[in-house]
Amino acid sequence: QVQLVESGGGLVQAGGSLRLSCAASGGTFSMYTMGWFRQAPGKEREFVATITWSGSNTDYVDPVKGRFTISRDNSKNTVYLQMNSLRPEDTAVYYCAAKLRGKPGSYDYWGQGTQVTVSS
Repeated sequence: QVQLVESGGGLVQAGGSLRLSCAASGGTFSMYTMGWFRQAPGKEREFVATITWSGSNTDYVDPVKGRFTISRDNSKNTVYLQMNSLRPEDTAVYYCAAKLRGKPGSYDYWGQGTQVTVSS
C-alpha cells in the first residue's frame, strides 16, 4: 500500500511560480509511474502530467506544456511539479497519483490533494 502526501500549494499571483512535492511511502518508489492531476471547482478531475519510473519519459496536458515540469527523485521517494507562468485557470486542487510501472489505465493510489490558487 502506497501513501502519498502532497505539499507546496498556496496562493500566488498570475505569472508566478510554485513547486509542488509529493512524498511517497509504503512501497518501492521506483516501481511506480507517477502522475499529477487537478480538479477545479465544478469540474472533473483532469490529468496534468506523468513521469515514468526512471524519469526518462514525461507527458503533459496541452495547456501546461512549456510552463509545468514534472520530475522525480527516487532517492527521496518524491515527485515534483514545477509550475511557472501560472494563470488563474490553473486554480485547482492538485493531486499526485501512482500506479505500478507498465500498468495501463487508471492510477491506483492517490494523495489528499493540495490547493493552488492563482489570483489575477
